[in-house]
Amino acid sequence: MSQAGSRRKRSKGDLTSQAILDTAERLLETKPLDEIAVDELTSGAGISRSTFYFHFESREAVLYALSERVSEGLYESAAMWLRRGSEPPEDSIRRAIAATVGLWRQHGPVLRAAVRARDTNSMMREFWAEVAHRFIDATAQQIEIERAAGVATAGPPSARGLATVLISMNEAACFNLTLGRKSAARDRELVDTLTSVWFRSVYGVSQ
Repeated sequence: MSQAGSRRKRSKGDLTSQAILDTAERLLETKPLDEIAVDELTSGAGISRSTFYFHFESREAVLYALSERVSEGLYESAAMWLRRGSEPPEDSIRRAIAATVGLWRQHGPVLRAAVRARDTNSMMREFWAEVAHRFIDATAQQIEIERAAGVATAGPPSARGLATVLISMNEAACFNLTLGRKSAARDRELVDTLTSVWFRSVYGVSQ
């Protein structure tokens, strides 16, 4: 691809969708999704209702799009350990978890809304099931690779069972962290704790 092609200008439709998403994320900082009116989204984005419905069929569709964007960031952070190469495992785990905690801090309202919505919205429930499978499958595969290399402790538990518990733990811990006020000290403590639990669970040794 040419350099000019790689810097393609965003279309008007792209910018409108982005304005809606940015407005929704801002509103989620102060109220739950079901209390956000479509008129608030249109006002914040500077568009009409018809323009909103051209881009999104509902508020839940907006949350879905926001969740997709953030979940990709979460997967990129996890990849610091999933594709660690020659980096010491404890270092790659720490970097991955620190990046994950940072994303939860940055997008906490969106992620909390998405987690809550899976209980009542089938679209969000299916979305999070796919996200969970992706994370668990990749984590289990990496545990198996580490075990086969003689680096990680052999099971039981199974690699998939361990991956399921660790991924669920991360979500619950980060969810609860972002319910409180921002605190660099609390963030560091959580990173330290999760890193220790992951390292001991996968590799069977203390840091």
